[in-house]
Amino acid sequence: MSDIFSLKGKKGLVVGIANDQSIAYGCARACREQGADLAITYLNEKSSKYVGPLAEALGAELYLPCDVVVDGQLEAVFEQITAKWGKLDFLLHSIAFAPMEDLHGRVVDCSSNGFSMAMDISCHSFIRMGKLAEPLMTDGGSLMTVSYYGGRKVVEHYNMMGPVKAALEMSVKYMAAELGPKGIRVNAISPGPLKTRAASGISHFDELLEQAAARAPQHHLVGIEDCGSVAAFLAGDGSKTITGTTMFVDGGYHIVG
Repeated sequence: MSDIFSLKGKKGLVVGIANDQSIAYGCARACREQGADLAITYLNEKSSKYVGPLAEALGAELYLPCDVVVDGQLEAVFEQITAKWGKLDFLLHSIAFAPMEDLHGRVVDCSSNGFSMAMDISCHSFIRMGKLAEPLMTDGGSLMTVSYYGGRKVVEHYNMMGPVKAALEMSVKYMAAELGPKGIRVNAISPGPLKTRAASGISHFDELLEQAAARAPQHHLVGIEDCGSVAAFLAGDGSKTITGTTMFVDGGYHIVG
C-alpha cells in the first residue's frame, strides 16, 4: 500500500509567506517535509529579503513575485508553473488585507473602497487562483485557504474581516461543489489566533490571544507547525474525500468560543 501521507512527486504552490512566522511558511515547510516540490511567491522586493532565504531553504523550484492587485502578475505565476511542471497538485492561499482605518473601525463605518479591497485581496483572489489551477489539476488536486473563527461568530476587534472571512468560507463551499466532479477538493484551514505579521494589525490582539488560550479546551495556543500538519494532510491522497469544509486548528476553541 502506498503511503497516503507522502507528498513525494506532488507539485504545490504556496502564496502568502511573509516571514518565518507566517502560517503559509508553516504549511510550506510541512508539505516539503513530506516530499512535495514547491513554488513559492513573494509580495514585492521589500518582502523578498525575508521570503527569499525561506524559499531557498525549502528548495523551492519556482520563486515568483505575486501581488494579486497587480494586473497579470497572478496569471504569470501560473504560466511559469505550466512551463515548469505542466501540472499542479495543491495550492495554499494565505493572504488577507484590509486598510487599517477600515479594519480598526466598526463594520457599519467601513468605506466602500476599503471593503471592496479587502474582499478582492482576501477572498476573490482565492477564486481567481482556483480558476487558474483548474486546468492544471487534470488528475484532481487540493485547493486550500486560511480562514478564522471571526468569520462565523462575532469576535471583538476583528471587525470588517469577519464578513470577509465569512465570504471566503462560503466561496470554499461553492468552489468545492463546482470542482468536485473533476476530483478537485477545496477546503479552509481555520487556526486559532497566532502571532503573525497580518494579525498584528488587529487592535487588542494580545487580549485575543490570552482569551483564546484561557477558553480553548486544550488551554494553549496553536503554532504554524500545527497548521502545517493539517495543510500537508489536505494536500495528500489521504484527504481525497474531504472537501467543502473548514478544518479548525484551534485547540477546540470553536466549540466554546
